Amino acid sequence: MSTTDSVNNVSNSVLQSLQKQEGSGNSKTGTAGSALGKDAFLQLLVTQMKHQNPLDPQENGEFVAQLAQFSSLEGIESLNSSVSTIGGAFLSSIALQASSLVGRNVMVQTDKSVVDTSKDMKGSVNLTSSSTVTTVGIYDSDGELVRTLDLGSQKGGQVDFTWDGKDSHGEVAPAGTYTFKASGTIEGVATTMTTNLPASVSSVTMGSNGSEMMLNLAGLGSIALSKIQSIGI
Repeated sequence: MSTTDSVNNVSNSVLQSLQKQEGSGNSKTGTAGSALGKDAFLQLLVTQMKHQNPLDPQENGEFVAQLAQFSSLEGIESLNSSVSTIGGAFLSSIALQASSLVGRNVMVQTDKSVVDTSKDMKGSVNLTSSSTVTTVGIYDSDGELVRTLDLGSQKGGQVDFTWDGKDSHGEVAPAGTYTFKASGTIEGVATTMTTNLPASVSSVTMGSNGSEMMLNLAGLGSIALSKIQSIGI
């Protein structure tokens, strides 16, 4: 048997033995596997050096490849650990920020809002282009038209409006959930528009498996945190 074959056989034997030990260590503790990987690297290196013939250096490409694998695995383990730590800190920060929204009002893109009609309610219309006639129809929970707000001619963009809580007869409407239907006449064509309305955050639902964190809005259901238009209205 050549010197090269002898060295490779010894190296492979040591590697197999260490791999068995590493598998056993990993089943007991997550940190043992990482520490043993470093020991394996050093033991293989020492074994290689002990069986080298200084007068007849042999090819050791396979051994070098094995060492490279250990080094690569060790680096990946360290990287995964660092990424997990950073990811955990980031999620904790987001969760803390989201929890601070509980009890506060936010502006979201929706057509419904729980309105306290004893005071003014502010919202906005998202105009895709300039509109010659812009209106917002306000409907109660039975689908009955309560009031129509005339916003007149408006340029494209976000157009603010205020409802004083009164119906078309000047009477204060009952508090509750109302639907807002906005439309604009663009180049002679009546076009439906979206609205941004206030809502109160009642709780926060943490995302799982990479899903986005959700805000639970009083009387309106849930919405993704990224859909919030503004906070503290």
